Amino acid sequence: MSNIDVVITGLGATTPLGGDVASTWDGLLDGRSGIRTIEADWVERFDLPVRIGATLAEDPAVKIPRVQARRLDRCEQVALIAARQAWADAGYTEPTEEHADVDPERLGVSIGTGIGGPLTLLAQDDLLEEHGIRKVSPLTVPMLMPNGPAAHVGIDLKARAGVHSPASACASGAEGIANGVQMIQSGRADVVIAGGAESCIHPITIAGFAQARTVSTRNDAPELASRPFDTDRDGFVLGEGAGVVILERADLAAQRGARVYAKLGGYGITSDAHHITGNHPEGIGQISAMRNAMRMAGLDPSDVGHVNAHATSTVVGDVGEAAAIRKAIGRHPVVTAPKGALGHLVGGAGAVEGIATILALYHGIVPATLNLENLDPKVDLDVVAGSPRKVELSAAISNSFGFGGHNTALLFTTA
Repeated sequence: MSNIDVVITGLGATTPLGGDVASTWDGLLDGRSGIRTIEADWVERFDLPVRIGATLAEDPAVKIPRVQARRLDRCEQVALIAARQAWADAGYTEPTEEHADVDPERLGVSIGTGIGGPLTLLAQDDLLEEHGIRKVSPLTVPMLMPNGPAAHVGIDLKARAGVHSPASACASGAEGIANGVQMIQSGRADVVIAGGAESCIHPITIAGFAQARTVSTRNDAPELASRPFDTDRDGFVLGEGAGVVILERADLAAQRGARVYAKLGGYGITSDAHHITGNHPEGIGQISAMRNAMRMAGLDPSDVGHVNAHATSTVVGDVGEAAAIRKAIGRHPVVTAPKGALGHLVGGAGAVEGIATILALYHGIVPATLNLENLDPKVDLDVVAGSPRKVELSAAISNSFGFGGHNTALLFTTA
């Protein structure tokens, strides 16, 4: 393993709770919900059983020049917004052809997405069927391709050390961050813009999840629908958003006097090799991911004081992850599950929740799990409910698990 330390110097996000990191973090601490009734005519037209979603708090199209926004899928828009925020938060200025704060040859991008640009794909297919080929945009393919979010960020910030776009379902954002660390520790880059983005709230995705009976149908009370670890949970709530962090060589960050939020001490990436949608019944992949992250960081389970759980609010998944946490780390960590407030941001989830974990470590406070009123006895963990909890922390893990058996655990430590 490389002895190069990697730190986080910038954070950016746009989520159902707010258009930036500060508003999202405040929303988590205040116990606000980002889940609401979907205001779209197709909800009624298709008579969908699910009419709620964690839609963005701020329309990304208004934050990007109109001409540019029309050339980007919504997933690409949110990635670009989050990346620009993180870049500025790290103290860097917008690069030009004449000047760049970071040598472009030493700057990389690693932004994952679970699906890419399905909104563009489906909208353009509708145009093709209704009006023929002349109505199809020549930008269709660049707007729908899964590497689009990462590619546009790379172009915008002049990154030439490599642009990567892992697609590992709900673990994509976390894997994007882990891959960014690999780029730095392998010597390919000094700074990496890393994270995840997703925007796939559409009739076909809602219908597909509804048919699979994995999403909540609490249409009459959207803010109460996502209930991680609660005995009354009935499924997750589909959301959208993006989270991006700036990863940087610790020695270079120190040289320029950068503010450091945390150190990324280790990560674990594993696969269940079991089922396309269900996790392994013994949790072997999840356990290995957490243990590998601790091993890389040189820490014992007793050192980990906080776990940001993937906990989507599904009946089987929450209990399975709880068992994996107990086996890998123990019962002592303070646990929270942000999806109660954020919904499930799919490819953006691991990055946004990674940011929440970083801030919990940085500020010494863990947000409560929204809507957790009756802890499932099978969970058997110290899950924060009701109000945030102040905790002295030196290390924390953020879990992300996705369809296909993808497991990623990120371990952050105080700098």
